[in-house]
Amino acid sequence: MITIKKTNSDNPDFKNLVIELDADLKFYYKEEKSFYGKLNNIDKIKHVIVAYDEHKNAIGCGGIKEFSQNKMEIKRMYVPNNYRKKGIATIILKGLENWSSELNFEKCILETLKEKPYAIEFYKKNDYKIIPNFGEYINAENSICFEKRI
Repeated sequence: MITIKKTNSDNPDFKNLVIELDADLKFYYKEEKSFYGKLNNIDKIKHVIVAYDEHKNAIGCGGIKEFSQNKMEIKRMYVPNNYRKKGIATIILKGLENWSSELNFEKCILETLKEKPYAIEFYKKNDYKIIPNFGEYINAENSICFEKRI
């Protein structure tokens, strides 16, 4: 059974999962590492969800941070390889969307990398629509951005 915990970016399980995520992303970032690295700072993420298995092992995470008056940006979504394809990312994403709605936001936006087709398909499957790149990602050629009304 999977449980989720609402927390913040100080959570040690979240921090450990982010370390794994950053190691995974090094393969994709290549020469863009410094650009994406500064955008992935977790200090500004006040709302975090960590998923746990029945043995209390942290098996996935994601966060939201305010982007504008009506939009929350989804950040640091990650499920380790050995836990993928089990519905964990969907549970986390739905939790983040619900939390955003509870906080009176109307939309969730996010960025992922064009080189990650599994992530792109995941967001499309969860009713996210491709939008023009936003914010710091406007000129990021390797980025693709999404939005969903919640």
